[in-house]
Amino acid sequence: MHNYTMKFVLPTRTLIWSSLLLAAALASGVPAVAQQEGSVPGALVTLQPAPTMPRISHTLLLDAARAGSRIVAVGEGGTVAISDDDGKHFRRARTVPVQAALTSVFFVDEKLGWAVGHWGLILHTADGGETWSIQAQDLSADRPLYSVWFKDANAGVAVGLWSKVLRTVDGGKTWNPVQVGAPEQGAKADRNLFHLFTDRKGNLFSTAEAGWLLRSRDSGETWQYIKTGYAGSLWAGIALSDGALLVGGLRGTVLRSNDDGASWTPVVQPIPRAVTSFAQEADGTVYAAGLDGLWLRSEDGRNFVGQQIRARPTLTAIVLRKSEPPLLMSKSGPVVAP
Repeated sequence: MHNYTMKFVLPTRTLIWSSLLLAAALASGVPAVAQQEGSVPGALVTLQPAPTMPRISHTLLLDAARAGSRIVAVGEGGTVAISDDDGKHFRRARTVPVQAALTSVFFVDEKLGWAVGHWGLILHTADGGETWSIQAQDLSADRPLYSVWFKDANAGVAVGLWSKVLRTVDGGKTWNPVQVGAPEQGAKADRNLFHLFTDRKGNLFSTAEAGWLLRSRDSGETWQYIKTGYAGSLWAGIALSDGALLVGGLRGTVLRSNDDGASWTPVVQPIPRAVTSFAQEADGTVYAAGLDGLWLRSEDGRNFVGQQIRARPTLTAIVLRKSEPPLLMSKSGPVVAP
């Protein structure tokens, strides 16, 4: 594995979408966003194999997914953490070829998975997360990818900074850019795209800035914009078992649509902290997690009760477990939900 060193340019126009990604960038020595107009000198960045030290209790974890019964989490500095006992203990993956922050992970089965992150990185594993290889990267500028999703072992999509969309139909052997266009006449196609999720009809959605939601009916080949009526960034989304869509983001915003995104209704939640993740149990219970220890629960996806977890950790992702409370990824490793 070669080491890569490059000079970075910092942006002025684009705002950092999340304190989570900023923290990840600082932890890995990588700025969170890259400048589109103008430049100032930045730091030297080296991409090299991630460390294999076992301790992850103080590691920023940004996402997690199931690989069969296994839990695989990703985060700062190329961290890939694996648990084979439903989250009671974690260990690091054997081989990860980069130290850049990883922001999202997705598995189609117990073996095949993908992770994305800074520097346009797309990593692939064929052994349940034990070893990873690079499928794509762009060291010309740090234009991070924030979310990855796969329909099956071949068709996948990754999204990120400034309307960046990549699509593969061959399991990631090749990734091709997709032009999504501008949200409105006279606007630029420069919205940050944060989180991919699907509904029961097979539609693919991406949450975005300025209250936008993008929808694809053909697994990411073409996209349409949906306006939610909210003006802030939407960081999380989920399609519920009853067909409703929930999206969440800044200032504790939660919005619900019962008509495939045609109209949206604000959902009142008791704690005004940013929402970063949703999950739903088989019995219909809906959870939401977020910044400052935000932890919400709803029996119907319409009415939430909540609390702030002690020490108010930054919560980034939710992993459901069969006989235990959900496991939450955080700025300080895994946390068991109250």
